[in-house]
Amino acid sequence: MAEPVVQTIHRDPALFYWILLPITVVMILTGVLRHYLSTLLQSAPKPQPLPNLRQHRSLMRGVNLRNNAAQISPAAFAARKDYLVQAYKDGKFLADPEARGKPRPNPMTDPAMMEGMMGMMKGNVAMMVPQSLIMGWINAFFSGYVIMKLPFPLTPQFKSMLQSGVGTRDLDVRWVSSLSWYFLTLFGLQPVYNFILGSNNAASQVAQQMAQQQMGNPMMGPEQDPDKLFANEAENLEVIEHRYILEGIEDRLLASLSL
Repeated sequence: MAEPVVQTIHRDPALFYWILLPITVVMILTGVLRHYLSTLLQSAPKPQPLPNLRQHRSLMRGVNLRNNAAQISPAAFAARKDYLVQAYKDGKFLADPEARGKPRPNPMTDPAMMEGMMGMMKGNVAMMVPQSLIMGWINAFFSGYVIMKLPFPLTPQFKSMLQSGVGTRDLDVRWVSSLSWYFLTLFGLQPVYNFILGSNNAASQVAQQMAQQQMGNPMMGPEQDPDKLFANEAENLEVIEHRYILEGIEDRLLASLSL
């Protein structure tokens, strides 16, 4: 059986010092600069009124009940579910019960909403402008270079991700272009940022988006009707099928020991 042909490309060793290393260093320094820039542009959060905080936490209570239903006994789950469903339908946790059923006010007229939008815009500028400049710099000076070869095999599905800017169809998928190295460092330097800046840093946009969009975390913004969110959560609680994780644990334990 014939062995597969090893694809060899003779590269200038100076590519490591003039392309790969500069891109990596610039990406790390840009992340550090973006962290401090975001810290300077970030305004101090204002304390929320107690009714608004209670409204949001009450909605999260229903979400947490659904996510952790398996750890609660059937009687305890039924009591919590009945209480929350009835409270959601009655509007017990609404910050402004008198506004129930009325159209939502225009968020553009709310100064707090405008201040929040300005904060988000500042954060987007601090993220997008440096990355746009770096991508233009790489496209202008380092486009079309193959700078390194990964030491482990990959499937052909990774070819488009690792060889951006290199239009060679027969090139081994393990070879990485300069533009692809930029994208890899953009999404893979989070451990480096955590080591330099600490775990609570603003250098990674991906980490921020994951923190803001946690699975099962409802976003209650000024443009959303909290009464509808409570009604949806009450419906979710009513249709959930509860299964206690310790139900029949004695029989399962004895069955496992008998084997």
